[in-house]
Amino acid sequence: MSVPEGPPIRITAVETTVVNAEMRNWILVKVRTDTDGLHGWGEASLNWKTRAVLGAIEDLSSMIVGRDPRDIEQLVRIMTKHSYYRLGIIGATAISGIEHALWDILGKSLGQPVWRLLGGRVRDSVRVYTHLGLGDMRSVYDTVDIGQAREKAAAVVEQGYDALKVVLVPYGHHLTVAAERRHVDKLMDALRDTVGPDVDIMIDFHGRTASIAAALQYIDVLAPYDPLFCEEPVQPGDTDALREVTRRARTPIAAGERLVGLREFLPVLAAKAVHVAQPDLNHTGGLLEGKRIAAVADAELVGIAPHNPNGPIAGAAALHFDVSTPNFLIQEEMSGAVSWYDDVVRTPMRRVDGHWQVPTEPGLGVEVDEREAAKHPYQPEVPHSGSAVLADGTVVDW
Repeated sequence: MSVPEGPPIRITAVETTVVNAEMRNWILVKVRTDTDGLHGWGEASLNWKTRAVLGAIEDLSSMIVGRDPRDIEQLVRIMTKHSYYRLGIIGATAISGIEHALWDILGKSLGQPVWRLLGGRVRDSVRVYTHLGLGDMRSVYDTVDIGQAREKAAAVVEQGYDALKVVLVPYGHHLTVAAERRHVDKLMDALRDTVGPDVDIMIDFHGRTASIAAALQYIDVLAPYDPLFCEEPVQPGDTDALREVTRRARTPIAAGERLVGLREFLPVLAAKAVHVAQPDLNHTGGLLEGKRIAAVADAELVGIAPHNPNGPIAGAAALHFDVSTPNFLIQEEMSGAVSWYDDVVRTPMRRVDGHWQVPTEPGLGVEVDEREAAKHPYQPEVPHSGSAVLADGTVVDW
């Protein structure tokens, strides 16, 4: 039996709203259509690249205005292939935000949540984790005092989370310093003592160690505290180094937040260079590309833990991905990044202790309060990398 497609729908405009969340700008993308009341929201936030991404969205939008927003695969191909130059992180982020909005439109047009259109539900809730300071960026990157670490870790557990991530590996070089290794050991001991044995702790190296040897030295310090995983122990781009760390590490290894698209994930997955892949659905090309990455990872016995330090629309897109992805493990979220996080959206995601609940609203299930968003206009982001300098003046990876 044939099903009528219904009246045609056409994209009329792609608009952006920048919301300054203190240390980070959120780029919210609105795709309008010629159907009364039908529009979609996405997010294309990329730290320190706000104006570049805005320009990319403006350039890409001219390729899709006048087309049917429900032809998501085709529109992504047009934006990707008709750009001529291979797109990097800025172009891929712009496409991701637009693509999220197209899924929102499709779901709303059919009266279905996006997760159902991505293959349907494979779990009844989505496990999440936050950071020290409940997402406050200063706490995430600047908590090196043992007393503060205890206090902030206790606050996370009090909010019902059963998993948290910390950034406690110092800026470094090709070899580590014994005093710094001892301090990392004390910090990790204090964290484990504070949260107990059953709260999972993840350690984000942030690519700060400049060699295999340095990464392994810190992993050896951390391993006795049973971390869920150690993340990005070396800089992205050297699959052989990452594989060697993973082969020798006494903890699970995760990476992938800075990889763009399946093309960049393929060598990492084929080499079994990680135990956990971390695509950022805000940066890697969108939900379709994320599902492709997850499928290949599943075939290589690799789990998925999407990266997401971004705003509420990026969180909503990740939620629908997680509900529908079998090898999903745990989701990063930053709902405490600012006190007004949920004010910018209506019907925000619902968290019960350490789990997001499955949404039932059509589309992504969130709607931007544009009046509230306008209260937090663009500001240049705080350059947080200025501290990534050693005592002798050597500039190192942030």
